[in-house]
Amino acid sequence: MRKIPPLNSVRAFEAVARHQSFSAAANELSVTVAAVSHQVRQLEDGLGQKLLERGRTVTLTPAGKTIYPLLRDGFDQIAQAFALISAPKEGDAIQVSTTRAFAERWLMPRLAKFNGIYPDIMVHIHASEKVVDLRSETVDLAIRYGPGDTGELGPVLFRDEYIAVADQSICPVGRQPVISDFHNRSLLAFKWKNQALQAPSWSAWLAGVEHDTSRDFRISWYSEETLALHAVERGLGPLLCSNVLMDDELRSGRMRRVTGPTLPGFTYHLIEDTRTDPRRSLSLFRDWLLNEAKSFRETALNELSASRRALTS
Repeated sequence: MRKIPPLNSVRAFEAVARHQSFSAAANELSVTVAAVSHQVRQLEDGLGQKLLERGRTVTLTPAGKTIYPLLRDGFDQIAQAFALISAPKEGDAIQVSTTRAFAERWLMPRLAKFNGIYPDIMVHIHASEKVVDLRSETVDLAIRYGPGDTGELGPVLFRDEYIAVADQSICPVGRQPVISDFHNRSLLAFKWKNQALQAPSWSAWLAGVEHDTSRDFRISWYSEETLALHAVERGLGPLLCSNVLMDDELRSGRMRRVTGPTLPGFTYHLIEDTRTDPRRSLSLFRDWLLNEAKSFRETALNELSASRRALTS
């Protein structure tokens, strides 16, 4: 006969340990913080030892660290067992997390194509600069942006580059714009949320192009990348930005590239919850997303080859 403490107490401890928060665990379990605390205390009293250190932050004791991974995996397997016999829901929904700029500029313009192929699958977009934990959050997959050597499992969609662009309305007619065309305007820039990334900068870009160094450029800063993208589209000045996020605008001619260097960017890669086998709807979206990324890469490569041929002809 299995000797198991009260399951409500075990479930409360697992939720607190996973979130490292009593309030987050209470929200997940739809009970009060006091109820969660009482359940964990009951478990600790029954075991005769502390599992959590309570303070400004919640940490696991050595005993808590010992049992938490086993309990976490056990609850994951229970959830998977019931998922195997659950009837598929009409209008199946999946949750996707990504950055605001990528959602707005690359993913959303392509979602109509997915909806046309799979009209019964609902795609919910959670756009935030916060890196979500797929184990803790109700998110099925995430598209993350950062260095390609992060060690996280997941296929790379593509790598971007940083170029200077300006709205065609403020560019000279008949030739490619150069940075000196914009001395009477501010250079646009945005604050990077991830301070650990070495963000491409105007100073690095200007160091790679000939210009009048006796004249200083002013830089107008925006708190959000999406705001800076809207600003450049309204002709407020040139912006150093990702070629991936500006692809449609450059292709249509609404935006022009400013003559200058190309700075290396980072990778967009797919992060999935590998604890369970993905639902059919999630597998379909994943395959569609990878195909869209492959098509995007191939189109960009063909355009680059055509551009190089034109320069050498």
